[in-house]
Amino acid sequence: MAYTMSPTPAGPVGSQYCVCKVELSVCGQNLLDRDVTSKSDPFCVLFMEVNGKWVELDRTETAVNNLNPAFAKKFIVDYHFEEVQKLKFALFDQDKSSMQLYEHDFLGEFSCTLGMIVSSKKITRTLLLGNGKPAGKGMITIAAQELSDNRVITLSMAGRKLDKKDLFGKSDPFLEFYKPGDDGKWMLVHRTEVIKYTLDPIWRPFTVPLVSLCDGDVEKLIKVMCYDYDSDGGHDFIGEFQTSVARMCEAQNALPLELECINPKKQKKKKNYKNSGIIIVKSCKITRDFSFLDYILGGCQLMFTVGIDFTASNGNPRDPSSLHYINPMGTNEYLSAIWAVGQIIQDYDSDKMFPALGFGAQLPPDWKVSHEFAINFNPTNPFCSGVEGIVQAYSACLPHIRFYGPTNFSPIVNHVARFAAQATQQEAASQYFILLIITDGVISDMDETRHAVVQASKLPMSIIIVGVGNADFAAMEFLDGDSRVLRSYTGEEAVRDIVQFVPFRDFRNAPKETLAKAVLAELPQQVVQYFKHQNLPPINSEPA
Repeated sequence: MAYTMSPTPAGPVGSQYCVCKVELSVCGQNLLDRDVTSKSDPFCVLFMEVNGKWVELDRTETAVNNLNPAFAKKFIVDYHFEEVQKLKFALFDQDKSSMQLYEHDFLGEFSCTLGMIVSSKKITRTLLLGNGKPAGKGMITIAAQELSDNRVITLSMAGRKLDKKDLFGKSDPFLEFYKPGDDGKWMLVHRTEVIKYTLDPIWRPFTVPLVSLCDGDVEKLIKVMCYDYDSDGGHDFIGEFQTSVARMCEAQNALPLELECINPKKQKKKKNYKNSGIIIVKSCKITRDFSFLDYILGGCQLMFTVGIDFTASNGNPRDPSSLHYINPMGTNEYLSAIWAVGQIIQDYDSDKMFPALGFGAQLPPDWKVSHEFAINFNPTNPFCSGVEGIVQAYSACLPHIRFYGPTNFSPIVNHVARFAAQATQQEAASQYFILLIITDGVISDMDETRHAVVQASKLPMSIIIVGVGNADFAAMEFLDGDSRVLRSYTGEEAVRDIVQFVPFRDFRNAPKETLAKAVLAELPQQVVQYFKHQNLPPINSEPA
């Protein structure tokens, strides 16, 4: 999505890699009619590209006599943000009971990436024949949904008048929560901390995934057991009760839910036994712990900007030893980095118009040094169409500029930060900005850059730095706050780590996908972290 300045401004994060399951629903419209006496009997086959070959993942059921099928069977695919996952949907008219696809009539196909589908949530496209021509008026519609229950439950528990178990003092109570396992036995889900020397404990609130506590079924019975802690591990049983999440959700701060804690042995022995104390549910709240995919499916766009280092240390671009020299294969390390990151991020931007900026060069006609210039030499419209547009603008600008210096990052960081700041006025999880800086070395304006990054950490933006060539990149590692919090020269700390640095030399001999994985690994986490911190749910999210 292109952006320009308007004159007046209007739980637990997942694993390091973003992996979750996506369910794809497929419908066909106006399919080709291949049967003479009746309509086609279509089925859909899903292929994924693995090492340059199409591999069949699954196929739907056959819809009999139907040119507008809505297939009941869904495709389930593992989603990896940091990979380009190419998919092909092929439709066939079932003629025989054979599993061999060449035995059935071909009705058309459509190829795209999984990223394209999830960023649009639903797409309708023309089906094509093998020769690239449309398959009559045939269309395909694919809709994506994340397959995960992202609800979490937060419980605040207390006890009153629990049985005294210790000879010389009060009890040291803790709670254990169990759900029924598949084998019919109770399975431990959560254990609270121990509260020492009290019969009236108040435990710290805790949060667990709803799937862990009750398999996502709020009516399912769960068992809560109360024990008195002993350091030798022989904890004394105080009592137990059974309840459900639905029942516990009746508890409100003003009206807690009280449940009797029962010791069955005591209950049998003593006629006048009442209970072994009361367990109180002070509050019970179910909320959603949104994932990166929730935000993307909700309509969040990733806004991509490239910043390219044109300082003199790169060498003369006409000299084969220069980092900007474009080799006979039509590439160099700058172009490889642009392709690796851009081809993944472009799927998440609806209009695929990306600003591409340069820094550290003298520009015609007066040869003044600039630290943020549009590489297409159009300052009012620095946008390039897709990654190909960036590559073309880059190649075209090289002969017209003079490499100079110094290597100043802060102007470009502040440039993107201005747009990110403007996006925050919408107060919705609609845009997140990614700045890719490709550089050959040492930063000249380290203090200003540190300050710019600390300010940017409060905004919906992340910075990816790819170091090309063989320079000393110690300063870049310093900006990437993986090992310690980044501070501005004023002493202000970054709110979160938004810089990811990788040296290109580590990936020179690796498959090109490896660079993208390393560079984009932290991004989903950074997006979720920012929107959660701002208490912004995905735009189209359902309440828990």
